[in-house]
Amino acid sequence: MATIFSILGSSFRYLHWLQGLSLTVFQLRVSLVKDAKKQEEMWERQHEKAADKIYFMCSDLGGFFLKIAQLLAKPDMAPAAWVRKLVTLCDQAPATPFDAVQRVLEKELGGSIGEIFETFDEKPLGSASIAQVHKARIKGNKMNVVVKVQHPGIERLMMTDIRNLQLFALYMQRTDIKFDLHSITKEMETQIGYEFDFKREANAMERIRHFLYENNKKSPVVVPRVLRDMVTKRVLVMEYINGIPILSLGDEMARRGIDPHGKIAEAAKQ
Repeated sequence: MATIFSILGSSFRYLHWLQGLSLTVFQLRVSLVKDAKKQEEMWERQHEKAADKIYFMCSDLGGFFLKIAQLLAKPDMAPAAWVRKLVTLCDQAPATPFDAVQRVLEKELGGSIGEIFETFDEKPLGSASIAQVHKARIKGNKMNVVVKVQHPGIERLMMTDIRNLQLFALYMQRTDIKFDLHSITKEMETQIGYEFDFKREANAMERIRHFLYENNKKSPVVVPRVLRDMVTKRVLVMEYINGIPILSLGDEMARRGIDPHGKIAEAAKQ
């Protein structure tokens, strides 16, 4: 029953945010001016305001809307003001409380955290739309690992979000938009559905790891090894590799004095 109310609450909050964004778009349309410079300035101000609205909407609604934020947080997908705001949701989305994480872990792995792990950091390394990751150490072999845990109830919630979006897409097609948005959202439903199966993800990681090693043995790309006996549909455990987050790569290269046009930088862009 609690899950049903959560889904209904998400749907009503979605409609509330949608109403606010629609009003913003309407206000923009009626305030357009012909002067190009003034129009550009107006758009920039509007982008800043819209970025704040979309950030708080995605944070509030969670689920699929965090996924949308991640997709939009790219320079080729959205205005710069949006990217600056939304990029933080790629790995700093609202986290699931540790007690809920613990329940998922112990149900999926069939034992208590204390029985399986020597140490387990309660604070996540990062949190995104579908899961969050914690650093831990395996009992026995003392191996440092990353534990990826799916947010409880996220699959059902996100599928509800996508269906809400499909209804909105149908509405937009009957008013302003003249291309097939609904089919795009249907394909999203299929593709994002795959992301809830961590066994599938583990298989893909292993294939990529093997491919990169076999085709570049002299200087192989390091991909974390998956611990096969600790992979379920909702939990994925892999070896911990200390590295630089991709979103911080530019700043870290500058800090280390690496030429952004040099060979190391070019290799990092591949």
